[in-house]
Amino acid sequence: MSLDVPDLDRVVREIADEMRARPDRGEVATYIPELAGADARAFGLVVIDAEGRIAAGGDSDEPFSIQSISKVFTLTLALGMAGDRLWRRVGREPSGSPFNSIVQLERERGIPRNPFINAGAIAVTDLILSGHQPREAIGEILRFMQFLAQDSSIAIDEAVAASELRTGFRNMALAHYMKSFGVLDNPVDFTLGVYFHHCAISMSCRQLAQAGRFLAHSGRNPLTGLSVVSPERARRINAVMLTCGHYDGSGEFAYRVGLPGKSGVGGGILAIAPGKASIAVWSPGLDASGNSHLGRIALEMLTKRLGWSIFGA
Repeated sequence: MSLDVPDLDRVVREIADEMRARPDRGEVATYIPELAGADARAFGLVVIDAEGRIAAGGDSDEPFSIQSISKVFTLTLALGMAGDRLWRRVGREPSGSPFNSIVQLERERGIPRNPFINAGAIAVTDLILSGHQPREAIGEILRFMQFLAQDSSIAIDEAVAASELRTGFRNMALAHYMKSFGVLDNPVDFTLGVYFHHCAISMSCRQLAQAGRFLAHSGRNPLTGLSVVSPERARRINAVMLTCGHYDGSGEFAYRVGLPGKSGVGGGILAIAPGKASIAVWSPGLDASGNSHLGRIALEMLTKRLGWSIFGA
């Protein structure tokens, strides 16, 4: 289904207005203290189509902590560095467990189920860190995000990173457990420092939708004309996003929205309509699985109204 720009603008604005009026907003994440102060009334939505036209609604230019959405981009970087060797230290299967579960890690001898649960993302971060100082690895990840979005103002929220360093005890346990099985090569404190910092990157829906465009267009960033990854790799990243991008809520998201997507506990979701658009939504209130409550509802409305589900209208 193809829409002209006014129709796309109208659909996005209508959904944003509906979401801002809803009383059921989920619960803001509190286990990272710096996220607890987020305004549960906030809502933003941006859609960037294949021609680069932008439809925006609500708080689309308000920066927020992208948290686990950064894992899409660290996975992309790590695959560029190691190729399929990456899959020796992290799997590609849905977890069916909470994002910070250690039980599964124990059963599977330190190999994380996929790169989007916390343990898997820590293993991916460790690969990026190898051969670098932590500050260099953090800089490489941040520059990659700035390049994809063509926006040098994108930055790390140091207060959020410090908050995670102070309180990330479960992530520390996951990392030490993987280290005991030889899954991590670098000192645990170094790897976690890089991990906490890339999760603390702050972006708006507009910036995030721009950064994700290469995944909607066979690995090429239409903004720059440059190839970021091969079409095959873009397809595979999208596949992992579809099956694993929402932790133990991934099946529900695929069922209701029908797009590859990746959530973060800051309330953001990056969704990809292959060949059509890159979409970013933000609403800080979360559901029981740690995914944006209104973000998922808004994306379900969007795919229904536009006929964009990968499974058909």
